[in-house]
Amino acid sequence: MTKDDSLKRYRGKRDFSATGEPSGDGGATDGSEGRPDRGNRAAAGADEGAENPPSYVVQIHDASTMHFDFRLEVDGVLKSWSVPKGPSTDPGDKRLAVPTEDHPLEYREYEGVIGGGQYGAGTVIVWDSGTYQPLDKGGTASGMAPFAEALAHGHASFWLDGAKLKGGYVLTRFRGGNGTGHDGDGKEAWLLVKRADAKADRSGNPTPDPRRARSAQSGRTLQQVARDVSESEEERSESSGGEG
Repeated sequence: MTKDDSLKRYRGKRDFSATGEPSGDGGATDGSEGRPDRGNRAAAGADEGAENPPSYVVQIHDASTMHFDFRLEVDGVLKSWSVPKGPSTDPGDKRLAVPTEDHPLEYREYEGVIGGGQYGAGTVIVWDSGTYQPLDKGGTASGMAPFAEALAHGHASFWLDGAKLKGGYVLTRFRGGNGTGHDGDGKEAWLLVKRADAKADRSGNPTPDPRRARSAQSGRTLQQVARDVSESEEERSESSGGEG
C-alpha cells in the first residue's frame, strides 16, 4: 500500500481549505497561527535516512471528548490510536487504545485549533514526541519490517525515547475489526501498556491532567494555545477591516 493509499481516509475527512492540518502532500503551510511549524524533520518526511530511528508523537486533543492521540511512524505515515486516558507510566495500567486513520508525518508537529464545523474540531497540543525502537517479544531491539508485521498480527513491543515518555511499551489488539471480538460488535480495540522496566513509575501519577499539561513543543497548555489562536485571528480581522 502506498502512502497516498494510507492517507486516503485521513484526507477524505478534512477540508484543507478550512483547516490548518497538514495534507501530507509535502506542500508548505503559510506559517499562520494554528498551522504546524514543520521544521527540518517533518519536511524530510519519509525521505529520512534509514539510520534515523522512527518517530512518535503523543498529542492531547480537546475535541468533543478530551483524549490523547498516540502515533507511531510506520511505512511513511503515522499509525494512530486514540487513548482516552492517555499513556501510563505504570505497568499495572491497561489503557484502551482505539485505532484511527493514518496521519501524515507532518502531523507530528501540528499544534493549533481545528475550527468549528471541521472533523475533530478543537485544540491540539504536542504533549510528547521523540523516537522509538521496535523490540521483539523478549525486549531486544528489532528491525522495522518485523515491527510492521507485529502490528498487523496485533502485538507490537517498542522502546520510547521521548521528552516525557521513556522505556518499553506494548500495543496489543484484544478485539478485531471484523466482528471477532469478545462482544462481537466488530470495533477494533487495543491496549497500550508500559513494560515493567527501569523506566516504569508506580508513584501514583502515571498520566498528567490534560487540561494542565504543557506542550513539549511550545510549553503551552491547551487553553493558552486556544487563546493565542483567538487573539491572532482577532488581530488579522482588525487588520483586514482597516484596509482600503
